[in-house]
Amino acid sequence: MRAAVRRAVRALLAGLLLSAAGPAFGARAADRPVVETDRGAVRGRAHPGYRTFEGIPYAAPPVGALRWRPPVPVPRWRGVRDAGAPGARCVQFPAIGPGGPSGSEDCLFLNVTGPAAGVRRPVMVWFHGGGFVNGAGDLYRPQRLAAAGGAVVVTVNYRLGVFGLFGHPALGGAPDSTLSDQQAALRWVRANAATFGGDPGNVTVFGESAGGLSVCMHLTSPASAGLFHRAIVQSGSCSTTMPPRALLPELGAYEPFVPERRTVADGAAAAARLGCGRPEPAAELECLRGLDTGKLATPELMQRFSLVSYGNALLPVEPRRALREGRFHRVPVIQGADRDEMRIFLGQTLAVYPVADEQAYRARLYTSFGESAPIVEAAYPASAYPTPALALATALTDVSFVCPTLRDGLALGRHVPTYLYRFDDRDAPNYTGLPEVPGFPYGASHGFELTYLFDTPFALSGPQRALADRMAGYWVRFARTGDPNGPGVPRWKASSPASVQSLAPGPAGIHPVDASAEHHCALWESRGGADGKADS
Repeated sequence: MRAAVRRAVRALLAGLLLSAAGPAFGARAADRPVVETDRGAVRGRAHPGYRTFEGIPYAAPPVGALRWRPPVPVPRWRGVRDAGAPGARCVQFPAIGPGGPSGSEDCLFLNVTGPAAGVRRPVMVWFHGGGFVNGAGDLYRPQRLAAAGGAVVVTVNYRLGVFGLFGHPALGGAPDSTLSDQQAALRWVRANAATFGGDPGNVTVFGESAGGLSVCMHLTSPASAGLFHRAIVQSGSCSTTMPPRALLPELGAYEPFVPERRTVADGAAAAARLGCGRPEPAAELECLRGLDTGKLATPELMQRFSLVSYGNALLPVEPRRALREGRFHRVPVIQGADRDEMRIFLGQTLAVYPVADEQAYRARLYTSFGESAPIVEAAYPASAYPTPALALATALTDVSFVCPTLRDGLALGRHVPTYLYRFDDRDAPNYTGLPEVPGFPYGASHGFELTYLFDTPFALSGPQRALADRMAGYWVRFARTGDPNGPGVPRWKASSPASVQSLAPGPAGIHPVDASAEHHCALWESRGGADGKADS
């Protein structure tokens, strides 16, 4: 059982979580609109109030000699290409439960959802979560943002795991194909948005978890200059981290961005294990490119190469350092986290690594925080929470997500309008499919805000639907103008960490809070310094 839990947790953590679940929907009208792109015509589907065009290739299949190369333009096609269903998802393993790999290396597709008619709309480009090891653009149904809010929304597939984040000496380093794919999708948007009713001069990149980390990359990548005009970072800031042994004793600290040299060394070692060891790096790479997809699509390799490399052409500087030094694109930003981020992660390990009492809680603090454990315990006493496990989840949420988000918000806010939020609905639906843990409510956990922005099969109460409408309105107004405010909704000030917009249902559910104080961020800053790194 412990091994199964360990594999699941690694899929969540090295995988920084799941994609939003939601069933595909079919056309409800016979109309099949046709739009001309720069590579050829596509035929989509009409729905009441919006249109969809799915499975549009934005780059050539990255297979054979193109494996691990930057994306190249897809050849033009003749006639009208059907865009009535999503394209193949990128190679991945199931986010939950057992199973082998699925998907295809031929997966560089995107989907467009937009209003049926009207003037040019803001374009919102969504990068999915899944920790760079699973997920797909078609899992997210953005009709709420398109039909009610009036945006053109583009959801994107990009290469995952060993296919997207591999490094090797013969590649000249670790080229971060995941990021170059996303940049190719943004260039496609610039070339084609107008034909779908969007404004190519008004593009917002947004994403959650690994998608939030992706937005962080675009903020700090020189190669993303001019490809977007606003940014929304959800539960995946540049400074996201996780202390060692936080969930299982054998798990080290989580750092999503690593030096390129580490990835290159891992790539050379992987080549030898795969039987491609050669005297010359170029011969090794040729051998690796000749391997079948299934030979590379192993859980070990997908997880090993799920971290983004910096120190290369696309990411010259570690992203959190780039923010601190003001080396990022000057665009308005929304950035936030969920109040109980870590509960969904911790809940999956309690059966094999329990926090049954105060003694166990104290021991867990020492394993992650060392000599700082008494200070952490004083700020998060077990007696102040319903259970010691919830006390631990709160401390881990603050050090891993909330305070890093506020730290980055402060760095951004020195240069650009920055709007900070905390998603606070502790009755939000558990969209993940992960089982509930008795006595351990998930609350407003990681990714639970997605149900309020995208259409999912989960029912919302009346106050929750009102919150969803307000959140969608904030997001789309920000995409349109760089300011989320509008008539009839609580004002959202360009924030400091001491003034963060709480997003919760009810008449007084949206209001500013002093999140820095509530989440003990001064404590974590004193521990982690400017880099916010946890003790090891």
